[in-house]
Amino acid sequence: MAQRNTWQRDRVREALTDAPGFVSAQALHATLRGENTGIGLATVYRALATLAASGEADQLQSPDGEAIYRACSTTGHHHHLICRSCGLAVEIEAHEVEAWAQRTAAAHGFTAAEHVVDIFGLCASCSALRAADPVGERVD
Repeated sequence: MAQRNTWQRDRVREALTDAPGFVSAQALHATLRGENTGIGLATVYRALATLAASGEADQLQSPDGEAIYRACSTTGHHHHLICRSCGLAVEIEAHEVEAWAQRTAAAHGFTAAEHVVDIFGLCASCSALRAADPVGERVD
């Protein structure tokens, strides 16, 4: 059954597109609440689930186990580099990972294998901030 577009879903999609990287539903809701949209947290969750299911948003799990989302700029299968500090996300191709996943699955008799690979680290800017702060006021 096709989902109908609502102004709330459209506004969630816009806010997600405006976000600098991956964001949680709670963070996106806080942004929308700050704009006095009247959009509730449950509506944000439903809109994000719909956007992820349709391929308009990437959804993955943060190292803390929280679902995070990002407006998707690539329609095909891809991977991400994600900064643990600022949330910057870079879409990457990983041909070696693709070949490894298929070889590994086949070696164990698996077919139609799928995989998810995302790399979390610190981007160049956050790494530079960390290096420039020897006192202990670290980013993370």
